[in-house]
Amino acid sequence: MSQRSGQRPGGPGGPGGAAGLNLRGAVDLSGLGRPPQQQAPGAGGGAADASGAVVTVTEENFREVVEQSAGVPVVIALSSPRATGADELTSVLRRLAAQDAGLWLLGEVDADASPQIAAAFQVQTVPAVLAVVAGQPVPLFQGVLPEDQVRQYLDALLDLAQRQGVTGRLDVGDGAPEEEPVEPPLPPLHQEAYDAIERDDLDGAADAYRRALLEGPADEEARVGLAQVELLRRARGADLQQARAAAAADPGDVDAAMLVADLDVLGGHVEDAFARLVQAVRATGGEERERARARLVELFEVVGAADPRVVAARRALASALF
Repeated sequence: MSQRSGQRPGGPGGPGGAAGLNLRGAVDLSGLGRPPQQQAPGAGGGAADASGAVVTVTEENFREVVEQSAGVPVVIALSSPRATGADELTSVLRRLAAQDAGLWLLGEVDADASPQIAAAFQVQTVPAVLAVVAGQPVPLFQGVLPEDQVRQYLDALLDLAQRQGVTGRLDVGDGAPEEEPVEPPLPPLHQEAYDAIERDDLDGAADAYRRALLEGPADEEARVGLAQVELLRRARGADLQQARAAAAADPGDVDAAMLVADLDVLGGHVEDAFARLVQAVRATGGEERERARARLVELFEVVGAADPRVVAARRALASALF
């Protein structure tokens, strides 16, 4: 359940998740996930190459490629290694496919290796270029044409596809695999704290963060990491229902109020936790009031100073104090 991360995605209960305690070197309780990016109907498929806009068509995958014409126009280029100018035409089509970035799919067919595809389109001379839109063949041209003329045919094809409601877009990449960002190594004491959290040694993690703060009192990540670990230590083994019952039985019991507030933050009920401790500050005085205030400020650190719930609660705390 731990995760190294450089940002807190919204704090507990916020946009980042139900309990987004997520600090690099500390602990992530959120189990965050991201929904998959949607593609246009018919986009993708195992036959496409790395660019996503070009596919080698064979008799085995021909049906799969044609089915993609429900989402984007499929341009079929039939050629042969023996055909004069075939390589030049292939280069032009690939360049235009890259420029249009997923508006249509280029399917390259070796007519010698897949004669049944050529026969299906009644093509007798290659190179030949045609298209499929919503499952229906659309003849384009034969032979090798200059790039500007090929562009005109493609523009007319895209116009036809739009009028027929085929307006999807392929999810194309740049042809190179995405590299995972490499995080710099943690400072030694932060790494020690992280390793302790990994083995569920919260006491050891807290000790490492305290030593980091002794070395660098302005170490923000160590300060927030310590606040998160201390919260987990306090809540370990606590029963929420029993804690709520104890707080309800004695509204003046600051210890009970603080424990419920801790559990509420872990459960994503951040505003309830803040409101409970603000009320404890209002209703108490002296040492008890200071304890409630200090716990509330510590929970502000856990959730994140920029969180709007923290900003609102700081105003409420100021009002309760003054």
